[in-house]
Amino acid sequence: MGQKRPRLAKPTLDKDLEKFSSVEEAARQMSRRFAAPGTAVLFIVLVGIFAASYVTGQPGTFLVIAASGLAAYMAMNIGANDVTNNIGAAVGARAMTMTFGLGLAAVFEVAGAVIAGRGVANTIANGIMQGGMMVSADIFVWAMMAALLAAAILINVATWSGAPISTTHSIVGGVMGAGIATAGLSTIKWGTIAGITVSWVFSPILGAVIAAAFLALIKETIIYQADKIASAKKWVPVLIGVMTGAFAGFLSLVGLGQLVDVSVPVATSITLATGFIAWRLLIPIIARQAEGLENRNQSLRKLFRIPLVFSAALLSFAHGANDVSNAIGPLAAIVSVAQQGAAANIHVPFWELVIGGLGISLGLLLYGPKLVRVVGAEITKLNPMRAYCVSLSTALTVIVASWLGLPVSSTHIAVGAVFGVGFFREWYTSHSKRRYEYMRIRAGKELDVDEPFERNDDELKRRYLVRRSHFLSIIAAWLITLPAAAALAALIATAMFALFV
Repeated sequence: MGQKRPRLAKPTLDKDLEKFSSVEEAARQMSRRFAAPGTAVLFIVLVGIFAASYVTGQPGTFLVIAASGLAAYMAMNIGANDVTNNIGAAVGARAMTMTFGLGLAAVFEVAGAVIAGRGVANTIANGIMQGGMMVSADIFVWAMMAALLAAAILINVATWSGAPISTTHSIVGGVMGAGIATAGLSTIKWGTIAGITVSWVFSPILGAVIAAAFLALIKETIIYQADKIASAKKWVPVLIGVMTGAFAGFLSLVGLGQLVDVSVPVATSITLATGFIAWRLLIPIIARQAEGLENRNQSLRKLFRIPLVFSAALLSFAHGANDVSNAIGPLAAIVSVAQQGAAANIHVPFWELVIGGLGISLGLLLYGPKLVRVVGAEITKLNPMRAYCVSLSTALTVIVASWLGLPVSSTHIAVGAVFGVGFFREWYTSHSKRRYEYMRIRAGKELDVDEPFERNDDELKRRYLVRRSHFLSIIAAWLITLPAAAALAALIATAMFALFV
């Protein structure tokens, strides 16, 4: 056989086209990589311009503009890290898409921050560091700057590494560290810190108890009933009514309460009336949704989609009201001292709440999906009923904390609710008489009250809702966040004092 004749001409055109295609693809990948950081930088610049429109011509204009930029950076990090507490459960349970969840959370985050965020922001601004202990107004301003920057950097690193941490821990630790670096241990209001710490201990426990209670109600009244669909048609409107009433009560006390005087009896009446109306209106809606559904647990997914969306919206509103303080509290203190020379009785103006709300929403839209996937798919297995319990429990606990002015950690509450649901399921599986009777009937066996229920330990291990391996790592992250933020803030504050004071 003759040898194949070599090709003398080079296919240069094809090679050049391939090179151009590779360059174009690399350019697209590079542009995607820099799109989110570029948008974040643009937002910080726009916030500086927005703040300048309010403070130009007043004392400390430059400091206020710089602090507004830092607050915007902090708010975006809060949105990127804490978004898991708003929609992670719902997305993980496939009750809503990632895009819909991000849009829903963004809208309600802004609403919560603007309508009901002032109370907790005042606690951060006034309640941790004693302004009168400062050497001068300049030192106080730079201390708060250091606290903001340290907390934002720590949360940024945690988000980049895929670790959901407490943004509240971060800012409180940052304020503590900056205050200690400024004037020693005496500058911290340790009574306030003790009260906040107690709330951090009890809030995840309360979240676990509420979540377990709602799951127990759902199991007893819907899941382990002979006719699941009929039971769901009866109880799902009740669950939505409870949630709607709680939302209305909170909005009347914290939101409308800032405009007009709303007493507790009036707020209670609004809660009951709104809950009753929602319950009555949703009865025919749920009945129509239930038509043609099979009598099994999978069919309940459709019926629980509405309350799960409601709970995600309520949680986003509560998160915006509570966690906007982590960015806006220090900013309010900086503005007050820079313009008035005093840090007592700090007022949080509306324009600062707008910066916080928009920053949180932008952060979750740009960087939130990463941690949504971590919490929704990698930590625990959720279905719509369990996700509803986690979300509603977290929302109710955060709402109560926001009403009391306590900067609790929504991360702690959400994780506590997940553990509560998981441990309750394990207990319920082996101790529930209703479940035992239901399983016997499904197996076609006669009921024998004297026959004990036989546990299947292997099955129970496979049905764990929460992976045990995450418990120690989560607790370690909670314990490290506050001292790490305090140490970083102390270092940054020392450097700022040396450079600018």
